[in-house]
Amino acid sequence: MDGLPFSAEDWAAIRLTLTLAGSATLILLLLGTPLAWWLSQTRSRFKPIIAALIAMPLILPPTVLGFYLLMLMGPYGWVGQLTQSLGLGRLPFSFSGMLVASVLFSMPFVVQPLQNTFEGLDARMLEAAATLRASPWDAFFSVVLPLSRRGFLTATILGFAHTVGEFGVVLMVGGNIPGQTRVVSMQIYNHVEAMQYSHAHWLAGLMVAFSFLVLISMQLMNQRLDVEKAVKV
Repeated sequence: MDGLPFSAEDWAAIRLTLTLAGSATLILLLLGTPLAWWLSQTRSRFKPIIAALIAMPLILPPTVLGFYLLMLMGPYGWVGQLTQSLGLGRLPFSFSGMLVASVLFSMPFVVQPLQNTFEGLDARMLEAAATLRASPWDAFFSVVLPLSRRGFLTATILGFAHTVGEFGVVLMVGGNIPGQTRVVSMQIYNHVEAMQYSHAHWLAGLMVAFSFLVLISMQLMNQRLDVEKAVKV
């Protein structure tokens, strides 16, 4: 195994990271889409408060968020007491706990692109759908979603990529358990701590390549959508 670029523990960390990022992204899209739509349409006085809460992970240190989540989901926190009373056990130091933390920490990277996209839609399109007696659900799925492809692509890529690169939050909530909660970022840290710099180089290089491909993919998709839009016009 020493002659290979990735050890068995490295591959386990890679698989776990991809599983976590994929699951978190799916949940983020399911929760973030209606939330972003509400933020883009509402005039509620609570909008600034909700928007600020969603954006907090952008400036809040990951360890701070992870610490409070650990307290909430621990045996003495109200979330932890609720999950235990429902027979779900404790969330900290488990994949489920990491998933909850990842969803909360990556929420602004999905909600904000979608909100900006929804706010930029031509209101006349929705008005036209309403005049044709389309229900709000029909208008959303037949008008809003097709016109929001760029926003959904951006939100999906950013949500997935941000979850892949997490360290502080998942370490605080999930710990560093091999095969259960140890993701790539933690595995790199472990290699460096053990002075296994060659293994750390391979994993770190993989993360650099992944980040570069994410940025290139976003640029190419945006260019393609711009071309399609120009052709339609």
